[in-house]
Amino acid sequence: MARFYFSLRSPYSWLAYRDLLDRYPGLAEEIEWRPFWEPDDDNLKALDEAGGAFLYTPMSRAKHLYVLQDVRRLAVDRGLSMRWPVDRDPWWEVPHLAYLVADRQGRGRAFVDAAYRARWEHGRDICDPATVAGLGTEIGVDGAELARAARDPAVRAEGVTALLALHRDGVFGVPFFVRGRDRFWGVDRLPAFAAGAGAVGVPREPAHPAVRERATDEGHAGGCG
Repeated sequence: MARFYFSLRSPYSWLAYRDLLDRYPGLAEEIEWRPFWEPDDDNLKALDEAGGAFLYTPMSRAKHLYVLQDVRRLAVDRGLSMRWPVDRDPWWEVPHLAYLVADRQGRGRAFVDAAYRARWEHGRDICDPATVAGLGTEIGVDGAELARAARDPAVRAEGVTALLALHRDGVFGVPFFVRGRDRFWGVDRLPAFAAGAGAVGVPREPAHPAVRERATDEGHAGGCG
């Protein structure tokens, strides 16, 4: 099955998510959604012991500053308003392992939508268990269960399995799409991935002037990835 690797941290992954749902809704229903995140030390060790490796390389400061400008431009092109979140001591297991729990209950997509909206439209800290608990309540699942996912040994083991999938598919960044032996990295590769799957995209609506005025990088480095 074709796969979409997404990260709740990454602004490019958020943009690809919006493009996928807005322009290729049928394809979004057909493909498998898999999370990508930077593992903490314990999960990184467990991944290594399982024979896997985390392939992502942190970006330079110059690239980070470029991303701030680039994402703003891409958001404006799509008519999206956004707020840059500020990540203070982030623990990415919190939202991504919560996704695994929500997905088991058939609410994975709903959690992704709520988390992306919280992070990129409202600038909220989705690594805060209290935020994740609220998102769970919002989508109709046990918020407390989602909030404790990062400390649940069984869920953490499931997370290592998800990290191994990243290693096997050679995922070094997001968004990342896989179809057979073909790999597509980046939001601009979504049309090629969709075309190979026979999906016809819905034309993008031009951005409204009011949205163009609201879009801003707010002058600081948020949580890019």
